[in-house]
This record gives sequence, structure tokens and C-alpha cells, in this order.
Amino acid sequence: MASNYNLEKQHAKGKFHAIERINNLCDKDSFYEIYSAARHTCTSFGMDKKEIPYDGVITGFGKINGKKVAIYAQDFTVQGGSLGKVHGQKIAELIDKAIMAKCPVIGLNDSGGARIQEGVDALCGYGELFYQNVRASGTVPQISIIVGPCAGGAVYSPGITDFIFAVDTISQMFITGPKVVKSVLSLDISAEDLGGASIHAQKSGVAHFRASSEPECYEAVRKLLDYIPHYYGEEIVAEAKFKFDEKKKAKKACLSEGALIRLLIRGYEPREKPDDRFYDTMRQLSAIGNNINQLAVQAHSLGFVDAPKLQKEAERWHKFQADVERVFLRPEKSELKWQ
Repeated sequence: MASNYNLEKQHAKGKFHAIERINNLCDKDSFYEIYSAARHTCTSFGMDKKEIPYDGVITGFGKINGKKVAIYAQDFTVQGGSLGKVHGQKIAELIDKAIMAKCPVIGLNDSGGARIQEGVDALCGYGELFYQNVRASGTVPQISIIVGPCAGGAVYSPGITDFIFAVDTISQMFITGPKVVKSVLSLDISAEDLGGASIHAQKSGVAHFRASSEPECYEAVRKLLDYIPHYYGEEIVAEAKFKFDEKKKAKKACLSEGALIRLLIRGYEPREKPDDRFYDTMRQLSAIGNNINQLAVQAHSLGFVDAPKLQKEAERWHKFQADVERVFLRPEKSELKWQ
């Protein structure tokens, strides 16, 4: 089967193929595919003459760090990874089985959205997928990895999952693309500026994790699965390398326990002994926040919003916040060792 995968087409774009992504995520030789013989049933627009292997999505089970996971990967080389009725049913069935098996669901999303040739049947596929997303919510973890252009319906499912990973230069998430924005708003904007990894990691907050490359992303996913329960009610037994005193670490980092946990989940590693600059930085952050609040109050009282001035302050705030994260929360070389 592997000989039929169009690996070169993805490599030409600087991306891994769907099957390579699965193999990078899972423990060696642990993945087994299900529903590989599934095919679409559409006969409109010449689709009855078109062969779409595995209907454009590879689904199955594997192991990560020795524990079972359900995983699917959309193949952009097959009909653009578009979702038709059978495509959606395959993913929905996989999530249903993951709920019964009490294991996490990982989705590798690389799709142009609904398969328009199938019309309302494609929307039916999305409906079944969303239904299973809701069923799985709070029962098993759902992780979405955005590794390509995901537009329209292709971003609705990731949007309601628990964790979203984005990769620089290749991840794109938007309800509608730059061409539609141009035609409706007469606004020129690139796909990266509209829905790239940096936008969703720094401004919209849609992405919980951001990686500079696919291998780095997959390693982060494997690490995350070592920290979280794999199903509701699982008793976590911490391994020695992950044991640490939350109160002690939070105190050394001058944070509350809740703030420490939030930083760890987002992938930040707070320094244990901040220097004097840390406190100066906190005061400056507070001053900037007060300035923005005062501007908002003034604008409201005058009945108008001074957009350029507010925008300038907002840009200043975002830049300063990024500097704080880089210097104090996410140093390039961290010698932090959990006790």
C-alpha cells in the first residue's frame, strides 16, 4: 500500500505525507490502519469515474509512548484532502471506537474543506464528525494538529477539540480564504497573515501550541500525552522524571500554582529565579495595561474610538508581551530540571 502514496508531491511543498506524519507520531511499527478499503459513493460531476484511495483520509490505531491512541491523517495529495460523506464517516467511526477503547484521538488536519462535488452529502459527513467530537468531549482527549491549509468546514472540528498544534509556514486556519476576503472586503491579505501559526498562537489564541517544524510538533504531542490522562477517570501515576513540587516551583517562579500549570500546558518553562528586571517588567506591563484601559474609557466617554491611537497602543502591548515571554518564560536555552 505504501508504494501508492504520493510522497513526492508533499515533499515538494516541504511537508510530510499523511502516512509519514502518522509514523513520526506513533511508536515504531505500532500503527494499524482500519477502513482502508472505504470509497466514496458520489456519482455526480464525473466522480463515478474517479478513484479516491481510502477516500482521502488514513484512519487507525497506534501507540505513543506505549499507550494506545486513535489517529487519522488527511491526505492532501488525494482530492485535496477534501471531506466527503465517507471521509467524514471514517473519522466519526474512529472517534466512536476511541471512546469505547478509552484512548486519545489525534487528528492530522490538511484539508481544503468540504468536497463540493458531493454537495449536501459532504455536510452530512461533517455533521457525523461534529457529533462524535461532542460525544468525546470530556471523555477522551482530542488533539488537532494543523499541518496544511484548513478552510471552511475543515477548521470547525479542530476548533472544538481540546488541544490545537500549529506549525510555522505550513499551518493555516480560516473560515474563508484570502480570495474571498479580497472579493468581499477588497482587502489584500496573505494566507499566513489571515490564519497562519503566528496569528493563532499570538493573537487569536486558537492554537495552544506552536512549533517551528513538523518533527518538533510531533515531539511536543508525544510529550503532552505523557502529562495528561488518556480518558476520564484514569488514575495518573507520575513517573520519576515528571515528578515535581507544584507549590515549590510556583513560589520560585513568583507565580500562583494555577498560573504555573497554565504556563506548562502552553509549553512555557518559567525561570525559577527571576532577576530584578522581572519586577521592572511587571511594572511596565501594568502601566501599559492601565494606559490602554484609560484610552478605552476616554473613547467611550467621548462617544468615539480613536482607532489609530488604540491600534498603536495594542501593537506596543503585543510586542512587549512577546518580549516578556521570550526573556522570562521561554528562554532559548533552559537548564530547568524538574525535581
